[in-house]
Amino acid sequence: MQADLFDPPPPPEPPSTALWRPRPCGREQWPPDYRGALLWRMDMLTRLRSDPAALASARAYYSTRPAEWITHWCDTYDPRKARLKWMPFILFERQAEYIQFLEDLQRDQEGGLVEKCRDAGVSWLTIAYTAHNILFREGVAVGWGSRKQDLVDKLGDMDSIFEKLRRMIDRLPDIWKPKDVTSGQLKFINNDNDASATGEAGDGIGRGGRKTWYAVDEAAHIERPETIEASLGDNTRVRVDISSVNGTGNPFHRKRETGVIWEPCKTIEPGKTRVFIFDWRDHPEKTQEWFDRRRAQYESQGMLHIFAQEVERNHSAAVEGVIISREWIEASVDAHLLLPVMKHAYPGNWMAGLDVADEGLDKNALVLRQGVILRSAAEWGERDPGVTTRHMLGHLREIGRRDLDIQYDCIGVGSAVRSEYNRLVAAGEIHESDYRMIPWHAGAKVVEPFAHLVPDDDKSPYNRDFFHNMKAQAWWSMRTRFYKTWKAVQAHRAGDVIEYDIDELVSIDSTMGYGALEKLKQELSQPTKSQSAASLKMVVDKTPKGTKSPNMGDAAVMAYFPAPEGGSSAEVGSYGG
Repeated sequence: MQADLFDPPPPPEPPSTALWRPRPCGREQWPPDYRGALLWRMDMLTRLRSDPAALASARAYYSTRPAEWITHWCDTYDPRKARLKWMPFILFERQAEYIQFLEDLQRDQEGGLVEKCRDAGVSWLTIAYTAHNILFREGVAVGWGSRKQDLVDKLGDMDSIFEKLRRMIDRLPDIWKPKDVTSGQLKFINNDNDASATGEAGDGIGRGGRKTWYAVDEAAHIERPETIEASLGDNTRVRVDISSVNGTGNPFHRKRETGVIWEPCKTIEPGKTRVFIFDWRDHPEKTQEWFDRRRAQYESQGMLHIFAQEVERNHSAAVEGVIISREWIEASVDAHLLLPVMKHAYPGNWMAGLDVADEGLDKNALVLRQGVILRSAAEWGERDPGVTTRHMLGHLREIGRRDLDIQYDCIGVGSAVRSEYNRLVAAGEIHESDYRMIPWHAGAKVVEPFAHLVPDDDKSPYNRDFFHNMKAQAWWSMRTRFYKTWKAVQAHRAGDVIEYDIDELVSIDSTMGYGALEKLKQELSQPTKSQSAASLKMVVDKTPKGTKSPNMGDAAVMAYFPAPEGGSSAEVGSYGG
């Protein structure tokens, strides 16, 4: 909850300018000055204990600033350390944003989902936020649930949620501790302000009465998730599902697919699940060297799929037949800033792909590339193709893009895009030379049907014998780009060079925005391949069980795979479908 202009002033600073006031740290400030934080804490404690007015001001100040309170006063525990297992809980910047995410959910009374990598500290963060709520906010009722009761609360076991909560509060300075507490298994009640935290497990999650907000830990691993959906829906308006990924098709994955990625100050329409992503790169201690070393360890043990789920957050890690590996996509992010063949080349001409919404909750998507660099991706919900056309052209004008090819989905309602474009040209609202509209038909015959699948191997099958239609060929072409880019990046990091023509590669510009980037990566790694029953040729399943149409992914494929001369609609034949 954002502080307003009438909030009380911050607590007084210690008189010594040598003391470091703890604050969330970025990569360049990591690791934080833990000794300085403890000295600041001791000095501040002395002042607040001796000045009741200052303490009252501090309490009012921290009541609306949980991230600062956690950083200043809470401790966290890491049993892996040889010594100093308890230490000040100095947040890094992404962790501070997570606390703001939780505040936003409470303020707007909306549900959220947290997709996390291993070792992001999400459980400790949410527990610290729970502690802040029950100490500072009168009458708040927090619920916690997980798949097993021992994970929620087991006395003396620091792996359980409530033991962490009790120990965290117990280690607080006396000025923050409640005076009258009821604490037992699966509960902690602050009788001073009638605030509480209670826990549940398994099928009983959500049965314990109304809650201000409710956290479901490891939500993707709940054994029977459907049984708790209705009970939690009646229990609270603010439900937070927290989990590492666990494949596709489960309720956690479906919510992730239909949710909207949260970013600070981003406006999200009511009713949409807000998604917070903790990526391994968000942790200031994690480097590419760390990632490569850990990955090699897992690979040597035949456990690479576990690493892909736990660290890379790859929902499709255990899904057979994924066309484009998430690992290849990750390696291609900002490859143009790394690979010499891209860094020293002219960026190239602009081109766009437009996927047109056709039914239900489907959305339009527009992807722009400059040469082989994918510069931007956007989507919107309007399903009128005329409005879609005007929205797209308005966006291109706004960012100053003219004189480019736009390959658009011409199937179904998408066929009306060209009609609206022609009307705008006839009305003089746009000039015909500004944009070249090229229809793109997924069901068209393959391009270059008698070319070999592997260009230098005349023993490899013809394109027409391998691909069922142009959609399959286009997704495979995108796969090849990402694979070659991954190989080139791997070689570059090892000090070697693999020679590829720049037109065979792809790079995703990370400056497009965090939300768009994450959604694009997810959608490109979603489709799977199989063989058609009749012809045994490759077909694409864009929406495996539990997923929705990858609109941005489709638009990207359209932007990179040129349609046949004259438009792909002219090529529809027996390979369509």
